[in-house]
Amino acid sequence: MSLESSDNSIENIAQPEAVTHQGETEVEEHEHTLYAEPVFHIGDFPITNSLLSSWVAVFLIIILAISIRVKNSRIPSAFQSFMETVIEGALNMMDLVTNDRKKSEKVFPLVFSIFIFILFNNWLGLLPGVGSITYNHLPLLRGGTADLNTTLALGLFSVLAANIFGIISVGVWSYFNKFVNIKAILEIPKKITKEPTIILVNPINFFVGLIEIVSEIAKIASLSFRLFGNVFAGEVLLASISALAAFILPLPFMFLEIIVGIVQALIFAVLTLVYFTIASTEHSAEH
Repeated sequence: MSLESSDNSIENIAQPEAVTHQGETEVEEHEHTLYAEPVFHIGDFPITNSLLSSWVAVFLIIILAISIRVKNSRIPSAFQSFMETVIEGALNMMDLVTNDRKKSEKVFPLVFSIFIFILFNNWLGLLPGVGSITYNHLPLLRGGTADLNTTLALGLFSVLAANIFGIISVGVWSYFNKFVNIKAILEIPKKITKEPTIILVNPINFFVGLIEIVSEIAKIASLSFRLFGNVFAGEVLLASISALAAFILPLPFMFLEIIVGIVQALIFAVLTLVYFTIASTEHSAEH
């Protein structure tokens, strides 16, 4: 009898600990993580909450684009006039970087699309229910740009697109010599008699070109981590403030994050534009 009672007492002690441990697990699942969490799977492909938010952003952008196209007329409505003002203002801002309206018009669709996509994702993370509505004990939606995978993909896409644009603009050989400056080495025998210093200068130019390769990789990290860090920090800030006071107190921080969302989207788009402009400039012209 004493053994049975002791076993029962051990079981009774163990059960609350299991419940407590289970409760702790549930709390941990709702904490903000640096990574996106898979909500469900399509085959072996995980669909994360950040990916769902990105799809929602794309869907909203498509609706906006269709609305602009349908409502386009020779007698502009207030909505059309507003969009024309936005587009003209964007082109004027791009001209300040490119100094060429034709070049601005070439890269405008891609750069402006990146800006709109990032802006929508930044603002979607501020909507009520994003991060709080759960499915299988996980947040159903999470800001797309609060996921490092999304920002890395955007950074990689921007840098690769800029390099492809540079190859198209200046040619394969000229663009290749920007990184592996074979021209500088070949010029040494031709100009050494007239310019003896070329034997010192051109090898330096060759190694500077190799550093450009590292610079391209650094651009991806710079773009992605800057955007991710600011958006994720905003999410954590709002979650912390809301935990202290759910009403009124978070409002100033919400407005601040709206501004931060615009600024971060603009910085990413402008840097992408700068990379496009540099890539489309002849290597000799840069010097």
